[in-house]
Amino acid sequence: MTDLRTTMEQAADPVAAGMDPGRLERITAHLQDRYVTPGKLAGCQIAVVRDDTLAYSRNLGLMDRERERPVADDTIWRIYSMTKPITSVALLQLYEQGAFLLTDPVARFIPAWSDLRVETVAEDGSTTEVPQERPMTIRDALMHMTGLAGSVVPSHPVDYRYAEAVREERSGMTLEKACELLAGYPLKFQPGTRWNYGLSTDICARLVEIISGRSFDDYLSDEVFRPLGMVDTGFVVPDESADRFAATYAYRSGQTPSLFDDPETSAYRRRRSYLSGAGGLVSTLGDYLRFCRMLLGDGELDGARVLGRKTLELMTVNHLPGGGDLRQFATGGFGESGFDGIGFGLGFAIGLGPAATGGVGSYGEYSWGGAASTAFWVDPVEDLTVVFMTQLMPSTCYPIRAQLRALVYQALAE
Repeated sequence: MTDLRTTMEQAADPVAAGMDPGRLERITAHLQDRYVTPGKLAGCQIAVVRDDTLAYSRNLGLMDRERERPVADDTIWRIYSMTKPITSVALLQLYEQGAFLLTDPVARFIPAWSDLRVETVAEDGSTTEVPQERPMTIRDALMHMTGLAGSVVPSHPVDYRYAEAVREERSGMTLEKACELLAGYPLKFQPGTRWNYGLSTDICARLVEIISGRSFDDYLSDEVFRPLGMVDTGFVVPDESADRFAATYAYRSGQTPSLFDDPETSAYRRRRSYLSGAGGLVSTLGDYLRFCRMLLGDGELDGARVLGRKTLELMTVNHLPGGGDLRQFATGGFGESGFDGIGFGLGFAIGLGPAATGGVGSYGEYSWGGAASTAFWVDPVEDLTVVFMTQLMPSTCYPIRAQLRALVYQALAE
């Protein structure tokens, strides 16, 4: 397929951004030759911004292979867990209003959780319930350190029991109902002692609803998306935008990826009752780039301030106990970042420097990704942000994220 020059590509000015145009083209060659042309990815999209200048942007391949629709500037993607940083920003907006402290127990707002216990598992598989050593806090929820059931990769008997309860509900699940269900299950570990990738950010979304008195989608629209001009970000793809909605594909070893979610029949085409703060949003590259530019702009973009500078600083430092990394604290074996040399803040993975991570980058950069292999990172040291969009499940298929880091940083000219 002929690569189409797009508005964003034409607008890029790599020299003004302090980047080498020729070396940036290595990104194009890498994605096209290693992923798109061989059919590993149907298509993808990437943008690099430095010093608030678009340095590089490319749309490659197809967003919908079955209908032969090419990736375009305004393609709409499922961002899955890249929803989490947006949810975290929303909750911290309420922190700025004095609505809570990070050390407040979650049970202050969800009283049914006041007496949760912790289920320990012995080597022989037997279980024992013990009291919490301290209450689960809102900071624990922002950090995936709650101990709640519902892991992405189940690893505890409580996970399986909760999953069965959710299946029995069948339909009509809401954030409120999920919290009611969770009240009937013990925690998997003492709050604040382990990191487990699961439902914690959905709890943050429910806290936004309780504290603000608004539905989660209305709150995001009013307080985040509208101020930032994120016009295509939400929980539903409306009919008038359906022809811009990408298809999602599933990895098959040695074969062309199979269709996983058809954009014409996708659940994202209608409003769902469960407004997942952990993974429910769709967005465009342009919209998510505006969110990242707000982060890089200390909470402000184009005169709209959605978060204070000091609050953002609080969110983007490592909060893991003792300054440790995820390798020390993670259970379940999965997250949307590496574990070695990666700390965790309030909604973001935090890089602890090249020597710790074993890869190029800066100390204090922050990032996350989504289940369909999307990714972003923000590097305040280099005044740099990168957003990558594609739709291939799961995100562990290929090491694209690490490869893109090498390709982007080698193009810095100053």
